[in-house]
Amino acid sequence: MKRGYFGIYGGRYVPETLIPALDELDRAYESSKRDKAFMEELKSFRSTYIGRPTPLYFAGKLTARLKGAKIYLKREDLAHTGAHKINNAVGQALLAKKMGKKRLIAETGAGQHGVATATGAALAGLKCEIYMGSEDMERQSLNVFRMKLLGAKVTEVSIGSKTLKDAINEALRDWTTNVRTTHYVLGTAFGPHPYPSLVKNFQSVIGTEAKRQILKAEGRLPDYLIACVGGGSNAIGLFHSFLNHKPKEEAEKIKMIGVEGGGLGPETGKHAARFAGGSVGVFQGCKSYLLQDDSGNILGTHSVSAGLDYASVGPEHALLHDIERVEYTYAKDNDVLEAFELLSKTEGILPALESAHAIAYATKLAPQLPDDKIMIINLSGRGDKDVQHVAKIKGVNL
Repeated sequence: MKRGYFGIYGGRYVPETLIPALDELDRAYESSKRDKAFMEELKSFRSTYIGRPTPLYFAGKLTARLKGAKIYLKREDLAHTGAHKINNAVGQALLAKKMGKKRLIAETGAGQHGVATATGAALAGLKCEIYMGSEDMERQSLNVFRMKLLGAKVTEVSIGSKTLKDAINEALRDWTTNVRTTHYVLGTAFGPHPYPSLVKNFQSVIGTEAKRQILKAEGRLPDYLIACVGGGSNAIGLFHSFLNHKPKEEAEKIKMIGVEGGGLGPETGKHAARFAGGSVGVFQGCKSYLLQDDSGNILGTHSVSAGLDYASVGPEHALLHDIERVEYTYAKDNDVLEAFELLSKTEGILPALESAHAIAYATKLAPQLPDDKIMIINLSGRGDKDVQHVAKIKGVNL
């Protein structure tokens, strides 16, 4: 496979001014993997700062309620800042410091990546600016305030759809202008090479831990892995270790499922289900599936979850879809809101609306399976950030 590509997907589709920065990042990333001091520092921060390993929790009451497969939750919601995003943000902040950068920039949708990047910047002693769509700022106002408390400047993006897509555009413009002093902390397994591989590497700790934990708990590998998919970093982070498990025959028995934002349904046009309603194209630095019209114009997206409200998906997911190694489906907003309440009431765990997509699909799948089957759901984030948004949807005045 050509470096920087996943089959026909991936690559680099960026202005020439960014090529030297991407080359510099690629060299630093490859060097860091062989740098014992860097890896020890990252390992130490994972343990003492992020709070890894995160637990693998048997959701006994949810399992009993659904009367089917045994359900385990990989508790990324218990990581520092409340989501898996911190794994990547701390890794990239340390890389930026290693490269001598003075400033971090990032985009954010649900706000968790913005909070994580601001946290990583504070940890590394770097300046930080976060770009966020005005629509996302309204539904994630708590995270906006958290970023500011952490010392970051939050820049509102009020053009276009006013969501994640436009925030990325503005961050890329900033990086093009300030490339010598600034590192762009892309938040998901998307964009130009080396970001899809780099982000996957920092997030693969999720699956590495989950495999070790499920073998200890059950003495065998799971039958199903389920994760929500926006850009796809939490999903590829969970899947990676299992995709590469040896012997290969054991790995091939594991069913992996990625759940996209179904919104009001693909048939309505108000959704973010790229595999259900998209086609192959180039967008924001790489080639993948995206929501576009026949002329290549990017279509608007909709999801109850800001983190899944995006027009494209990571290139490795595109390949895994094409070779049918991972099944990609979607969950609609109403089902997601029901799953949000179900997990809260049965297990006392408020899931992020992104993670609730995976829960929503699992609640339909688990009852169809015998009780000797095992599934792991990646609980990629906690729902504190979404409480105000859900209350507004339900007409509750806080």
